[in-house]
Amino acid sequence: MPAPLPPFTLETATHKVRLAEDGWNSRNPERVSLVYTADSQWRNRAEFVTGREAIVAFLSRKWAKELDYRLIKELWAFTENRIAVRFAYEFHDDSGNWFRSYGNENWEFDAEGLMQRRFACINDMPITEANRKFFWPLGRRPDDHPGLSDLGL
Repeated sequence: MPAPLPPFTLETATHKVRLAEDGWNSRNPERVSLVYTADSQWRNRAEFVTGREAIVAFLSRKWAKELDYRLIKELWAFTENRIAVRFAYEFHDDSGNWFRSYGNENWEFDAEGLMQRRFACINDMPITEANRKFFWPLGRRPDDHPGLSDLGL
């Protein structure tokens, strides 16, 4: 299926969310930045980011600190050129402390399907390694791995 373009349907919005999840699970800032407009505007927690270069810098810092990062996204709602998702990701810091971060994102796309605005609200929760739920090898989440709702998250 080609990259989904607005206006979104349930099928194309769901596919767009999975493509975003796959990109972020690559932990490749340059690759991820290409799905955003050159002047994309983000709010991530309390940080404001504008443009692809800033996105690459932000994601490089993020994944240097959030080790063994694994993410699951789930479609929440959509309209013509907007998608809302909920997500959770797990990671550990350089001291071996594990966390699960929960959040919501609102996305707005241009006519070419590039994300022009992203607003993220995220909360971190310390967890023990025994409480982890995301166990696939680093990279893309396998199709048969449970999603957020399946995991009770």
